[in-house]
Amino acid sequence: MPELNVRKRLLTIEEIFQEGGPVSATPLKRGAALAVLANPFAHQYVEDIQGFMDDLRPLGLEMAEQLATALGGSDKIEGYGKGSLVGAGGELEHGALWHAPGGYAMREVLSGTKAIVPSAKKVGGVGARLDVPITHINASYVRSHFDSMEIGLNDAPRADELLFALVMTTGPRIHSRSGGLEAWDIKGEDGLK
Repeated sequence: MPELNVRKRLLTIEEIFQEGGPVSATPLKRGAALAVLANPFAHQYVEDIQGFMDDLRPLGLEMAEQLATALGGSDKIEGYGKGSLVGAGGELEHGALWHAPGGYAMREVLSGTKAIVPSAKKVGGVGARLDVPITHINASYVRSHFDSMEIGLNDAPRADELLFALVMTTGPRIHSRSGGLEAWDIKGEDGLK
C-alpha cells in the first residue's frame, strides 16, 4: 500500500465551564485530533483497499496518544468518537477505512474500554464540517455522555484528500440531567450497559 502523505494535523481542546446554569466545579474538556492526508484512491475505483487500514494504524495510535495526553491523561477520558471527511474525488468507503485504525487506537490508549466507538463519515468539499458522535467509553447507553463535537478545517479536505478525526471528552455534558443510565451504574458486561 502507499505511504501516508500527511499534509497537516490539528489538535484542539475546549473547556466548557457552564451551559446556562451555574459554573461547574470541574469544567468538561472536549478535544479532537485531526489529520489531513492524501487519498491514494481518489479519482479511481480500487477494489482492494483494506490494506490501507494497516497503514493508518500508526497514525491512529499517535493521534490517540496525543489527544489523551492533551486532555490530562488516559485515566481522565470518559467519552469518545471518531469521524472522517472524504474529499469530493473519493468515495464514502474510503472514510470507512478509519473505523479500525481510529477505534482500535483509542481502545489501546484507553485500555479496557467496552463500548463501541461511535463514528460519522461523509463526502464533502473543502471546508466541510462533521458532527462526530460521542458516547461513554464503557457503556453506550450512558445518556449523560451522549454528545458530539463539530470538526473540520477551512482548507480541507481537498478533492484528493481524507480528513480523519478522533474525539475524546473528560466527562458528561455540563449540567446533564436527562436521566437514564448513570456512569456510576455501569455493569460493564457488554459495552451497552
